[in-house]
Amino acid sequence: VQLQASGGGPVQAGGSLRLSCAASGRTFSSYVMGWFRQAPGKEREFVAAINWSGGSTYYADSVKGRFTISRDNAKNTVYLQMNSLKPEDTAVYYCASARYVDGGRYYTACPYLDYEYEYWGQGTLVTVSS
Repeated sequence: VQLQASGGGPVQAGGSLRLSCAASGRTFSSYVMGWFRQAPGKEREFVAAINWSGGSTYYADSVKGRFTISRDNAKNTVYLQMNSLKPEDTAVYYCASARYVDGGRYYTACPYLDYEYEYWGQGTLVTVSS
């Protein structure tokens, strides 16, 4: 699967952005999808993940209540709605698709771990100013 992230940009603290990740290649609805981010000088960290149907979602504590992950399988796209943005949310945001396959579905044993994901988008930069 090929992933293309978009929607990043500059925003003031307290503002909102919606990131999109468009997928092509294989059956998008077969993949657990995740969002990660990497701030300058820091390691990549988990942000959010969503299961195949969108019925289960997972969030890092740092974004819970402010960010919402969703997906539209008809459009082969996963979204990350980011509200109440803070300067510490500044990072390059990456979308990723799950690594392991069973019965035609791609899943993660633990959605919080980046090595559980195989394909990654190119990243989109979010810059939050105070």
